[in-house]
Amino acid sequence: MIESGNGSSLYMWTKEGDLHIVVCAKQTPDSAATINVEQDKAVWGESPMIVNPWDEYAIEEAIRIKERHGGHVTAITMGPDRSTDVLKTCLAMGCDEGVLISDEAFSGSDARATSVVLAGAIEKLGDVSLAFFGKKAIDGDTGLVSMSVARLLGWAPLSYVSQIVSLDDNKKSITVARLVEEGKQVCIGQMPAVISVVKDINEPRYPTFIGIRKASKVDYPTWNAVDLGLVPEKIVGLTSSALWTDMRSLGNRSGEGEIIKGDSPDQMAATLADRLMAEKVI
Repeated sequence: MIESGNGSSLYMWTKEGDLHIVVCAKQTPDSAATINVEQDKAVWGESPMIVNPWDEYAIEEAIRIKERHGGHVTAITMGPDRSTDVLKTCLAMGCDEGVLISDEAFSGSDARATSVVLAGAIEKLGDVSLAFFGKKAIDGDTGLVSMSVARLLGWAPLSYVSQIVSLDDNKKSITVARLVEEGKQVCIGQMPAVISVVKDINEPRYPTFIGIRKASKVDYPTWNAVDLGLVPEKIVGLTSSALWTDMRSLGNRSGEGEIIKGDSPDQMAATLADRLMAEKVI
């Protein structure tokens, strides 16, 4: 049994092997960005694009498993060309390779469509034992993609994971602790498995300077719909998305306010109650 770097997770490996671990990360606007609506579309202004904060914990945990058990980690991200910045961060932290999933047909995809694409990418990689996701993305905020991918792949779905308790590569099983309202729930699943993590699982490391330099020199492959073997009816971007596509800014509120005065709180409360009853509010 080996204690992790933050002292909170315990790993118990039973066999050395070559695990292939995938981590799915997304590029999102900075969490401090302000969303606006322009021409019926949500825009984030000049906000910098970052790695989804929840995904940082997934990246870190995937790397820790590799460091303790061997194998290699492949990072994948779905988005436009600029999303390669996510892959650079993943490699700078310690992932071994990265793949960009990009196609104009994917633009505007909702959680279901994104799940179809990511599941296709994981299948194309082949021989994957574990796929890590963050709990959710801070822009869409649905938390649906990871478990939807598990359903499409037919893999064991393990969500809200706060600790990897043990992994038996011989029996292809993994034991995790899930963070639930009542406390923690220990679950055993068969690999391959999809794991969605919460922030309690670790403390993400910072990319190293050497790692950043190496990651900036890598030529990241790009896979499109044809590469993933997706048939036209499964390519559902904005036109077939279940997301709202008609967005409007809320107009300025109109109305008048009145400050109720009185000699005492009881008198002001009585006056307010009389006014509300007169307006048939109560």
